[in-house]
Amino acid sequence: MNTKHFDVVVVGAGTAGITVASMLLRELKNIKVAIIDPADTHYYQPLYTLVGAGADDVKKTARPMASVIPKNADWIKEPVIGFEPDNNRVITNNSTYQYEYLVVAPGLQIDWDIIEGLKETLGKNGVCSVYGYKQSEDTWNILRNFKGGKAIFTAAWTPVKCGGASQKIMYLTDAFLRKKNLRNNTDIQFISSGTKIFAVPGFTETLEKLIKEKDIGVRFKHDLIKVDGTNKKAWFRVHTPEKEDTIIEENFDLLHVVPPQSAPDFIKNSPLAINEGPLKGWMDVDKYTLKHVNYENVYGLGDVAGLPTAKTGAAVRKQAPVVAEAILSKIKKESYIQKSLYNGYSACPIVTDYHHVLLAEFGYNNEPMPSFPIDTTKPRFSMYLLKHYVLPWFYWNRMLKGKG
Repeated sequence: MNTKHFDVVVVGAGTAGITVASMLLRELKNIKVAIIDPADTHYYQPLYTLVGAGADDVKKTARPMASVIPKNADWIKEPVIGFEPDNNRVITNNSTYQYEYLVVAPGLQIDWDIIEGLKETLGKNGVCSVYGYKQSEDTWNILRNFKGGKAIFTAAWTPVKCGGASQKIMYLTDAFLRKKNLRNNTDIQFISSGTKIFAVPGFTETLEKLIKEKDIGVRFKHDLIKVDGTNKKAWFRVHTPEKEDTIIEENFDLLHVVPPQSAPDFIKNSPLAINEGPLKGWMDVDKYTLKHVNYENVYGLGDVAGLPTAKTGAAVRKQAPVVAEAILSKIKKESYIQKSLYNGYSACPIVTDYHHVLLAEFGYNNEPMPSFPIDTTKPRFSMYLLKHYVLPWFYWNRMLKGKG
C-alpha cells in the first residue's frame, strides 16, 4: 500500500474541512495540505428548509466540489476507512497518508434505516424530510400537492444537524396552507423526542407563544419508530416517568421526519471516538480547544465533534479559526499557547413564515450570545433577508475561502 506524507491531512470536504484548509493555506501557502473526500458535489444545506417550502431552487444549494477545494490543496477522492493516530496515519482503500497534523471534519451520517419502513416510503405517500438535496425537493412536491388533513412534524432523539429544521419547515407549511386557504382543513402536530420547544431563554417563550397563535398541537418525549406510508400510519414510543414506555399509533396525511443521525461509522469504530455516555460514537475533543483528548496533533470540528452544543454552520464558523490558529502556531514553531478558544457558539435562524426569522444565537449551556444590537427573539424581516440572501453569499464567497 502506498504511503504519502503531508503537513496537514483534512478528512472531509464539507463546510468545516474546506474552511480550515483554506485558512491554513491563506496563511502558509507552501505547506502540504491534503483533503480526503470522495464526493463530487458540495452542498449548502441551510437552504433546504426554504427549498422544501418552495421558497428557493434546490440547484442553488449545490456546486462542484472541485470549485471549492483550495487551489494549493491536494484533493484525494477516496473514502477513509480507518485511523492509526499512534502512527499519524489515515487509511483509505488504496493508500496510507502520513500527517504531522490531522483535522477530522467528515460531518455526520443520516440513519434512515433506524426508523422501520421510512426509507421505503420517503418522498412519497405524504412522507418527506428536508434532510437532503433530493429530499428537500421531494418535500416541496408533497407540500404543494397537499389538500389538507393531519400533518405531523417529528424531531429525532439523537443529536442532529440544524436541530431547528423540523420547526422551520412546520412554520413554513403553516404559512403555505394559510396562503392556499387550507389551514382550517389541516391539523398540524409537532411530535418531538425532546422535552421543550426550544432550550434557549427568550426564544423558548417566543416560540411557545407562536405555537399557540398558529394553533399547532405539541407533544414531547415521543420517538418515531415505524412508518407505514401506504396506509398513512406512524408509530411512536412514548416515554412516561415511572412507567413503562408505550407505543401509540397515529394516522397522517403528511409526515415530515427528522431522521436519527450519528457520526460516520469510520469514526465510531476508531480510536478517535467517545467510548461511553450520551455522546458515544462522536469524536472525542476538548470542548474549548477542539483538540482530541488523547492525541496532541489531532483536531475535530463540525458535526462530527462530540460537543454539548448545536451542530450548525454558524458553529463551524467559530470553530474553524480555533483549529487553524492552533495548527499554524505549532507549524511556525511559535511559543505555543492556545489564544483562541471555542465558547460553544452556535446559531439557529428559525424561519417563522415566508418573511420572518428568529435568529437564536447561543453558547454552551444554551446561554444567549446575540451578535446584533436588536432583539432577535422577535420574528424580523431583516433576519429573513440575512438567512435567505446574505448568509449564502457569505458562505460561498468568504467562509469557504477562509476569509470570515
